[in-house]
Amino acid sequence: MIFGPIGTRAPFLRAGRGVALAALAALGTLSTAAAAAPRDPTGTWLTQDGKARIRVEKCGPQEKNLCGYAVWLKTPLNDEGKPRVDFRNPDPKKRARASLGHQLILGLKLNEDAHYEGKIYNAEDGKFYDVTIWSDGPEELTVKGCLIAFLCQSQTWTRVNDTVPGQLTGPTNGANGPHADAEWAPKPAAGAAMTGGPAATGTTKPAAKPAAPKAPAAPAQ
Repeated sequence: MIFGPIGTRAPFLRAGRGVALAALAALGTLSTAAAAAPRDPTGTWLTQDGKARIRVEKCGPQEKNLCGYAVWLKTPLNDEGKPRVDFRNPDPKKRARASLGHQLILGLKLNEDAHYEGKIYNAEDGKFYDVTIWSDGPEELTVKGCLIAFLCQSQTWTRVNDTVPGQLTGPTNGANGPHADAEWAPKPAAGAAMTGGPAATGTTKPAAKPAAPKAPAAPAQ
């Protein structure tokens, strides 16, 4: 009689263990998915050396990329007391652009590790670096830049919520805002151009001229 009830309940016990294992596996999957979910890296960040504030925001098609702009510089003027320009840029057309407001994070893409990766431009040496950006906490952003595969360095940027004198606060490509490179410039909303009238779009056809009146028919002979 001792083994009878145990033997009878054994299938249910085995089923219970199976359900428990399945539940643990599901929790593990959810934990992995949660760990892979990217923390939002957008916002304004103070670089580790304190020399700049970088605004990070979504950009590109469907805003799936990540761009960043220098919206404040600790030293915005050069030795001559004039605004600093990007004179080391390898593109001659960009060497006269202001350092304040230039784009340095160039449309990073989300990778399989839920980190954003791509290119970052360093105006101090005029070079581009491979970079990976991610956030492990709401107040910190990790920026790992690599000149070559085995020469990498990580920085921690700190979120800032205040505004300091000289900081650009306007929208990207707007008044008192940073300027995006042409390929990452914000695109106007669909249909917005149609509200600008003929002068804005150049596509509206002029109204048709009324048809000229026909001459009266000659009288029959």
